[in-house]
Amino acid sequence: MRRAVKDWLLILFLLLDDAAALGLVLLVLWVLGIQLPLPVTIFIALLLGTFVFILHKAVIPVLHKQKTTGAEGMVGLRGEVLEPLTPVGVVKVGGERWKAKSAGENIAAGEEVEVVGLNGLTLVVKAKGR
Repeated sequence: MRRAVKDWLLILFLLLDDAAALGLVLLVLWVLGIQLPLPVTIFIALLLGTFVFILHKAVIPVLHKQKTTGAEGMVGLRGEVLEPLTPVGVVKVGGERWKAKSAGENIAAGEEVEVVGLNGLTLVVKAKGR
């Protein structure tokens, strides 16, 4: 429930920004002497407000999407040991060679491993299935 309230507050905050931009456009039209009838102004404001609301509502799920880059994106990936991990060696994960450290026992070359963490630029891995 808290997340839903936070999302709605974010949408309302973003809509305030858009309402300020619309107000600025209407002010410029007024300064230039371009007059729009009140019903037309209200219709345009409601139409744009609805469009912007739907657009912002569509963006909210993206804010909660799990990160897929950086350290968070590495955890859970699987790879193969190229140089034995005794406890430090080299693994191939995602087509790239990485320095890695075993989270437990030594792991022989050719075994499949799973990334459980990252320590600087060194992957912390465990043997798959252990």
